[in-house]
Amino acid sequence: MEFNLVDQDLYARRGAPYDQFRRLRANTPVFWHEGDAGRGRPGFWAITRHEDVVHVSRRSDLFSSFRRLALFDELPQAEIELQRLMILNQDPPEHTRRRSLVNRGFTPRVIGRMEEHIRDICRRLIDEVERLPEVDFVRDVAAPLPLYVICELLGAPVEDRDKIFEWSNRLIGSEDPDYAATPEEGQAAAMEVYAYADALAAARREDPRDDIVTRLLRPDDSGEVLGQDEFNLFVLLLIVAGNETTRNAASGGMLAMFEHPAQWARLVADPSLAARAADEIVRWVSPVNLFRRTATADTEIRGQRIAEGDKVVVFYSSANRDEDVFDLPDVFDVGRDPNPHIGFGGGGAHFCLGNHLARLELKVLFETLARRFPDIRQIGAATRLRSNFVNGIKTLPVALTP
Repeated sequence: MEFNLVDQDLYARRGAPYDQFRRLRANTPVFWHEGDAGRGRPGFWAITRHEDVVHVSRRSDLFSSFRRLALFDELPQAEIELQRLMILNQDPPEHTRRRSLVNRGFTPRVIGRMEEHIRDICRRLIDEVERLPEVDFVRDVAAPLPLYVICELLGAPVEDRDKIFEWSNRLIGSEDPDYAATPEEGQAAAMEVYAYADALAAARREDPRDDIVTRLLRPDDSGEVLGQDEFNLFVLLLIVAGNETTRNAASGGMLAMFEHPAQWARLVADPSLAARAADEIVRWVSPVNLFRRTATADTEIRGQRIAEGDKVVVFYSSANRDEDVFDLPDVFDVGRDPNPHIGFGGGGAHFCLGNHLARLELKVLFETLARRFPDIRQIGAATRLRSNFVNGIKTLPVALTP
């Protein structure tokens, strides 16, 4: 069997290559994957087992996000220098300092206070959707929810959600013809986000409010403060990670419910399962498929020698179907417990800052849908994003029956 774990056309046709992952976990869990010299992509070590993804995630000293960044593709050195200001691409101790500054807006206590407001957003959103003649679950339900919440977090006008949606599509979908014709358009979107963040910061310095932007622009208890470039990159990360992860988890989760109607019936009969269902959706969908690390020293994983400077790629989609960790991993189970998935990362420095918020949004959304539209049904084919980074759904036509 020939392995290609990063073929974007494959992901667009049928999603993550679970059959290939299964073979690799069983036979070569630390696999040397050939690169693409014509596109300037070196070969890499593909890490497919749950235990090993956790190991790489927790050893930032051995597997760096900083050296060549966390994203899969190679970038020019000048762009690498700018991207290193984003916490996604940093290692401790610098990452620890920056994360502690940003974390002020994402503690469980702060997110917990948002639950009733998120319920209000869901109710208003469902009221709007109910009146539409045709409904695309991605465009009309899954995408607006995190966009409303992002606007709430930033203290931005709700009307800005449409342009935030468009920026996010261009940033993530630069390889998808429906979203961006060239990578340059993705870069243009990033510049627009930076300008937006600049304006937002200026407005909050002039008129402080009770929102995350105001909190982030103030010094912390030790006098540390985010610089303007750091703040701009945080807004960029929030727009991408805060939107794309929840949006694609929700879309993929709804598709999983259609493909497993008995599980949807369980949730409709018992909406209190929504919290467990949210975690199972993240495991099943694995909205973020992979991240890249770079070995900082010669090391080994499962006896396989990895040289300093080697590209190491962790595949969450594979780890979340690991037979050594999950009972019946290829079964979608809204009541799965325990569920030690790593859909928010494998622990360590880069465990998802917004995991509490994403869980809350998914729980409230599916609880609300189960009560309001128990007979929701799929009426057209789902289309997938052409991306090996995000397991994304672009369209999912549905019919609503209150």
